[in-house]
Amino acid sequence: MSQDATTARRTGVSASPRTAAMWAVVDEVVRTRTAELGRPLRVIDLGGGTGGLAVPLALAGHDVTVVDPSPDALASLRRRAAEAQASSRVSAVQGDAETLESLVGRDRPDLVLCHGTLEYVDDPGATLALIAGVLAPGGVLSLVVPQRSAAVIARALAGQFAQARAALDRADGRWGDADPVPRRFDRSAVLALVEAAGLTTTGAHGIRIFSDLVPSALVDSDADRAALIDLERAVATHPEFAVLADLGTSLHVIATRT
Repeated sequence: MSQDATTARRTGVSASPRTAAMWAVVDEVVRTRTAELGRPLRVIDLGGGTGGLAVPLALAGHDVTVVDPSPDALASLRRRAAEAQASSRVSAVQGDAETLESLVGRDRPDLVLCHGTLEYVDDPGATLALIAGVLAPGGVLSLVVPQRSAAVIARALAGQFAQARAALDRADGRWGDADPVPRRFDRSAVLALVEAAGLTTTGAHGIRIFSDLVPSALVDSDADRAALIDLERAVATHPEFAVLADLGTSLHVIATRT
């Protein structure tokens, strides 16, 4: 078992149906880019919060800077990194996308993670442009955003038909004012924003296709979780079932700066 795989299992990021498919893609990007550069990666996790991805990447030998506006989240990140003995490779910086340029200096990041963050910013296009501006040549963006289509289906399956219609019709993809997600995206709109920022999309697929729909009572054993994770991964990469990608709670996009 590789070091990356071992640390992923230790930190749980590869063992949860909600994160396993995403981590598999990130892990492949990291391993490929590391082999190309012949050194550990410089990683920025924008909105990385408490370090759910930063700590596994640091344990795998990469240098990770988490940029987040929440001091409480960053305090939790520091504790998590310390407990995992990864503090030497994790930096916590209070800030946002506009902070990036002042952070990087000459050491441009090889990888920027922007997971669950773009829906909270005022101008998603401007944020992507700022990310593209700091990436090293050949650098990679890993972007995860919530999908509108999944919310429409989930609300309909819950019998909330008016909310499903609202998510379908509203420009922000929300099912109502009580919706905890501030914005949802359509696949075509996200890819257009990525392209407008000057990045080239190399992969885009839905994740959490089943894990948010299957009742937790049906996934109460390690064998059940493993089977669900395997199904999520298989469907996400199966060419005959690409249409199911639009059913994923989130869209995972990989893009590069040329």
